[in-house]
Amino acid sequence: MIRLILLGAAALALAACEPPETAEKAPEPARPAPPPATPAPAAPVLTAEGYGPLRIGMTRAEVEQALGSDANPEAVGGPDPEACDEFRPQRAPEGLLVMIENGVLTRVSVIQGGQVRSDRDIGVGDPAAQVKTLYGPLVRASPHKYVEAPAEYLTVWSRGGGAQYVQDPNARGLVYEINRDGRVQAIRGGGPSIQYVEGCA
Repeated sequence: MIRLILLGAAALALAACEPPETAEKAPEPARPAPPPATPAPAAPVLTAEGYGPLRIGMTRAEVEQALGSDANPEAVGGPDPEACDEFRPQRAPEGLLVMIENGVLTRVSVIQGGQVRSDRDIGVGDPAAQVKTLYGPLVRASPHKYVEAPAEYLTVWSRGGGAQYVQDPNARGLVYEINRDGRVQAIRGGGPSIQYVEGCA
């Protein structure tokens, strides 16, 4: 009899230790949200002031420190490379050229094959209509020197400018050269040298 009482008490004690079947489990703590993805840095663009680390007015030594020396030093240059030289620095993207006049960076250009875009997101191959739409009355059209229309030069001065031929070394602008198909074939950014149509002339 005593044994039965003890067994009954033990069973009651065990039942008291077990949680009721209807009890809800405590919710798990919320996991912290993953940090937002860091956006990829935007690709440098060509502006009237330069490209990426290049700024109009830099010395040749500063240009070479930023993007390297001439990637093709054996290429035939102009008649006086000390006065004016145009080349692609070693670490520059394909199709990007710099112009150095009297030891100073005066122009950065994107030519056919280049993927660099302007600060208005215009690149080689885009239609001239896009340039005219984005710049509106700021753009000045002039006939192409060698190719019939619709080939032309579309010039936008962001600083200085206004004259038929700008000579102010402090002027800054962009020229979009348009080909016979009505599309951008080159973009030049910088000072008065953006008006040159044959390299250094």
